[in-house]
Amino acid sequence: MAKQLPLLEEAKLKARTPLAEAVEAFKGYMEREGFTLNTRKSFLWDLSLLTRYLGDKRPIGSISVQDLKGFLDYLLYKRGVPCKPKSYARRLTTLKVFFRWLRKIGAIPEDPAAPIPHKPAKPPLPDVLTDEEIEALKSAANRLASGPEPDYRPLLLFLLLLSTGMKKSECLNLRPVDFDFSDPASPAVLIRYSNPKMQYKERKLALLPEIIPAFKAYLEQYKPKGKLFECTGRNLEYVLHELAQAAGLNRSVTFEMLRWTRALKDFKAGMEPEHLRRKLGLSRIRWLEFRETLEKLAKPL
Repeated sequence: MAKQLPLLEEAKLKARTPLAEAVEAFKGYMEREGFTLNTRKSFLWDLSLLTRYLGDKRPIGSISVQDLKGFLDYLLYKRGVPCKPKSYARRLTTLKVFFRWLRKIGAIPEDPAAPIPHKPAKPPLPDVLTDEEIEALKSAANRLASGPEPDYRPLLLFLLLLSTGMKKSECLNLRPVDFDFSDPASPAVLIRYSNPKMQYKERKLALLPEIIPAFKAYLEQYKPKGKLFECTGRNLEYVLHELAQAAGLNRSVTFEMLRWTRALKDFKAGMEPEHLRRKLGLSRIRWLEFRETLEKLAKPL
């Protein structure tokens, strides 16, 4: 009798069943079929992205080929998080396995994932800022710092990221004591990691000299007691978004964009590859892929 329960559970799934309920039933199906733990975790994560994209109450029978193509397009170009070819291929596999199962048990009349071909995804090249956009952002940041209600945070954040190309997580972990202004002509910041396995990422990065007055004014204004930026990453992303608006840019500015902008400038200026790899805190394996992308970005249109 116990073996009949899964069949009865699956029989409850109909075209009108909400997507979230179908995903929960699929979880049980994968466990019964002996899917590996890693596969189950990966598939459920991929389906959680789909659920957020379409809505957890979306009836499974109303999901079309166009919906799934829109979802895949969102993953590649609009989510704001890089979607590597391997991740894209796995997520497409997740869709095919999930909807093929729904069709097999009769929950939906047609499989919307079946017509989508399995072809390698070619993610677009990362966005970088032009010299004109950099100057517009710098001018806007200076205006915000010198207005009637001055705010030095956009200026400090922008100069910091433009100088170093550091990652968002590294920026969030900075403390005021990590900055070295002993030589005003060559200011620097130390990137630290508490995890011993990540010590290869620790490095000292040069800063633009103009960051010193912005740093001091920021400390006076915000008076941080621990971390340099005592807020969330989302808050800092919003600071960059508002800065782009103040600069009159018709696109947003992100940590990733500033990281690639810095890397491309150093690459085109002829920085020695090993030096650039260490500056960006990349492993040798990750650097191979990163350098290939830089070479494509550096090619004239």
